[in-house]
Amino acid sequence: MSTPGVCRALLAVAAASTAVLALSYADAGVIAHAVPEALIGRSTWIYGSALLLLVASAGLCLRQTSRVSTWVIGAYLAIWALTCIPQIASAPLTFGGWYGFCEAATSVVGVWLLHLMLRYPPTGRAMPRPVERSARGALILFGVTCVFYGCSHFAYADYTAAMVPGWLPLPLALAYLTGAAHAAAGIGIIFNVKARLAAVLEATMMSLFGLLVWAPTFFIQPRPDWATPAENQWSELVVNLLLAAAAWIVAAWLIERKRAPRTHPG
Repeated sequence: MSTPGVCRALLAVAAASTAVLALSYADAGVIAHAVPEALIGRSTWIYGSALLLLVASAGLCLRQTSRVSTWVIGAYLAIWALTCIPQIASAPLTFGGWYGFCEAATSVVGVWLLHLMLRYPPTGRAMPRPVERSARGALILFGVTCVFYGCSHFAYADYTAAMVPGWLPLPLALAYLTGAAHAAAGIGIIFNVKARLAAVLEATMMSLFGLLVWAPTFFIQPRPDWATPAENQWSELVVNLLLAAAAWIVAAWLIERKRAPRTHPG
């Protein structure tokens, strides 16, 4: 399978998981709080958008519909980002106020770069300069969110350490170490210093977080306090899938663009 094909598969799984989460736990969906409680047919809006997202996820599996699907998925995730603005406004100087927005922004970056990857393959026509600049801006935004995640590890070091699997030693040290690694990867991507390596390491960390932290919680009894209730447990795993998929797309983009033709002037 080609690199774009792998990226399409990763995003399809992550987006489909997001849709299934909304269909299973309506109020746990990433955009559920954007739909007012008093709105007539509120459930119809939530389930309808989730079904549309599920169809778009399937569309990613077909080359002919993949680009249209990225627009639908991107719009869904952009709405998620917009729904986080009131939370930012209520607590602009806290990490908690910005966390949801950063997760949404990371996901949107992945979808946008995949769309560009499909529209401008490395062996095809070069990207216009405005599109090239938009891709560079997306990479900077991704890097900023990585720095944010790293800083949050330091701000909530004890909470992060509590999530470290018990079989790993020095949980607090690991919380600080992974925080520094997130920040270093973000800085590398922002300033284009070993950006490809930084993106691969960031994607690996995000994937391992899901495999080593969230996935095992489904087999631990009793579940840790931070993994309850069940809808929160599933929601965090789904968001982790979105972040990991976006990170791998960023890494693939940086690797693929090394073989891309020169940008057209203008």
